[in-house]
Amino acid sequence: MNRKSHAALFALALFVAFTATFAYAASYPTRAITIIVPQPPGGGTDIIARLVGHKLSEQLDVPVVIENRPGAGTMVGAAAVARAAPDGYTLLAGVTASMAVNPSLFKKLPYDPIGDFTPVGMLADFSFVLVVSKNLPAHSVRELVDLAKKSPGQINFASGGVGTGQHLSGEMFKLLAGINLTHVPYRGSSPAYIDVISGRTPIMFDSLVSAYGQIKAGAVQALAVTSKKRSSLLPDVPTMEEAGVPNFENSVWFGLWAPRNVPSPVVKTLYAQIEKAISNPEVQAKIEKDGGEIMHTPLKEIEPFVEREIAKWADIVKRANIQPQ
Repeated sequence: MNRKSHAALFALALFVAFTATFAYAASYPTRAITIIVPQPPGGGTDIIARLVGHKLSEQLDVPVVIENRPGAGTMVGAAAVARAAPDGYTLLAGVTASMAVNPSLFKKLPYDPIGDFTPVGMLADFSFVLVVSKNLPAHSVRELVDLAKKSPGQINFASGGVGTGQHLSGEMFKLLAGINLTHVPYRGSSPAYIDVISGRTPIMFDSLVSAYGQIKAGAVQALAVTSKKRSSLLPDVPTMEEAGVPNFENSVWFGLWAPRNVPSPVVKTLYAQIEKAISNPEVQAKIEKDGGEIMHTPLKEIEPFVEREIAKWADIVKRANIQPQ
């Protein structure tokens, strides 16, 4: 076979592949889409996935199934999506932990948050709030910092476990404020609050949606939120930056990812439908009611955002000397 014949066959193969991809993307979706949530039912990731998944189902006119696959710090569910067929029918409800923190917390991660996934849309983010026992003689972040500097290492802060957003927020606070607090991990927020309220472990960063009931009940006092701007739920509570800790910004963010190599037209379809879903007034009202904010992030900016988050948490983990598991 001569060179011209080879070139013609190659061109034909490219044309057939392009036509098949275009035809596939033009008809997508034709069957149910599964969103894998790498955490148990009832948690924040699950709630948001179901909220947005319901709207996607209405918009795309196909079932959107939420499948919970918890385990190993979100690694079980994330790895399952990384290995799934790149056809747009299996998506990961990714969160800060699975996509940005785990690379620093685990020596052997069974997936690559960048190399194994294609982002298809961000959903929302939720800030943390710094709460302290009402018995603690500190009624502002500045007073808390002064108190901690007078008693280095003698004041405890609580979290729902090593490597959680609560724990890492506390470590970030220590580093940026130049103070020494002692971390006390608990098995979840509920047992932690018992000791925070009593004053035994008087400090905790918690998600705003989780802490809001305790704050409103007067069980704890809120000193600051970790978002860029004040929360509509706690308009009188300053941000950490306003309270005197520069560059302190932290939130739990959520998005949807497909396996790497999903056809570009399918990615664009999903992104457009996700943007439409999170722009829905019902979805916005529900997220804002829980203290969250919609994340309208251009598709091309999602991966660089995740890369910056990975680098940020790698630095915090290293400086705080948190040992990878």
